[in-house]
Amino acid sequence: MQTKNFKRLFVFAVLLLFALPIMAADFSLGESLKKFTSEMGFAAFFAGEGWKNFVMIAIGCFLLYLAIKKKYEPLLLLPIAFGMILTNLPGAGLFDSEMWNNEFLKEGGEHYHDYGYIMAHGGLLDILYIGVKAGVYPCLIFLGVGAMTDFGPLIANPKSLLLGAAAQIGIFATFLVTQMDLPIFGFTQAQAASIGIIGGADGPTAIFLTSKLAPELLGPIAVAAYSYMALVPVIQPPIMRLLTTDSVRKNSMKQLRTVSKKEKILFPIIVAIIVSLIVPSAATLIGCLMLGNLMKESGVVERLSKAAQNELNNIVVICLGLTVGATATATSFLNFQTVGILCVGIVAFGIGSASGVIMAKVMNLFLKEKINPLIGSAGVSAVPMAARVSQMEGAKADSRNFLLMHAMGPNVAGVIGSAVAAGILLSFLG
Repeated sequence: MQTKNFKRLFVFAVLLLFALPIMAADFSLGESLKKFTSEMGFAAFFAGEGWKNFVMIAIGCFLLYLAIKKKYEPLLLLPIAFGMILTNLPGAGLFDSEMWNNEFLKEGGEHYHDYGYIMAHGGLLDILYIGVKAGVYPCLIFLGVGAMTDFGPLIANPKSLLLGAAAQIGIFATFLVTQMDLPIFGFTQAQAASIGIIGGADGPTAIFLTSKLAPELLGPIAVAAYSYMALVPVIQPPIMRLLTTDSVRKNSMKQLRTVSKKEKILFPIIVAIIVSLIVPSAATLIGCLMLGNLMKESGVVERLSKAAQNELNNIVVICLGLTVGATATATSFLNFQTVGILCVGIVAFGIGSASGVIMAKVMNLFLKEKINPLIGSAGVSAVPMAARVSQMEGAKADSRNFLLMHAMGPNVAGVIGSAVAAGILLSFLG
């Protein structure tokens, strides 16, 4: 009984100790509650253009639904969507778009390209975003992609390079049209190039190029690029069926030859050297891609290869997704310019897919061993989803048709092609 009384006395003394300063300071519960409620994020939704933040949060939740329920490119779409939600929470202060656009990018200003200023005054997502601005994250993702990709189908069928190159027509066609001085577009050349790269269906490349040429459009372009990558099974089949007949889709292809280990080791070395000499601006992306593949194929650095495929790649994907999503603020996203980017982006992607199919049909005019034009649509960089779509469409026409490995050739070539296209645009406009 004495112990219980002692405990009660101790608790009372502690409460009294905290209550005395409050009482002495003439504490007003009503004023404090009023101050607390006014600083809540809920209040900001009803002030000025706060409704835009609510809309962006709703868009982020919808993208989360697509990532979780529909499994549309969830590895990146999920962190991007959650980044959109975090950056649009009023008062959270996780990402300061004004600091990046008006201080970091203002040439001649006190804090122009001052990463130290960002580290000292930025929020969590501002600090992580440095990896995007410096072009680190996309390159590290390319390292992981290279370590996870088998270049064997491309080596076994070098003609696939033409299909991968043809699929990049969507990038340059969109760039040429979009950069025209037309009221319907109103984009600068740098912005047009960044929008055009969406046609390659390569998220990391789109982010890399946009962060260099048009960082103010990074949010909408990244969301568009990854959304269309996720929608490859929806967008490509109608285009493929429109450009081919049922009999053509049934065309079977011979099994690819076996590629030796020596060829697989030499290929990334040769490609890295040749491409970097021709397009030095593409050396960063191509170099990381080929290094990842060389680590995989050499067989002597298995630990490094597995790290690039798993731990490193996963960490970078989280940081990249969150920070790219954070750039999709209400002020930068909810405008007619974003609508234009989304519309032009899907046109670019459609042109790229169609160009690959058409190129395959043109090649068949000169080839003794015909190729199935369906694999041409895999020339975009969405690895391996685009190749799987080619396989599915071929199987629908003929269940015995196995096109997956054949489609992987143009698919891998598309990854190389989009990086080269980005390098060309960067060399002209950077």
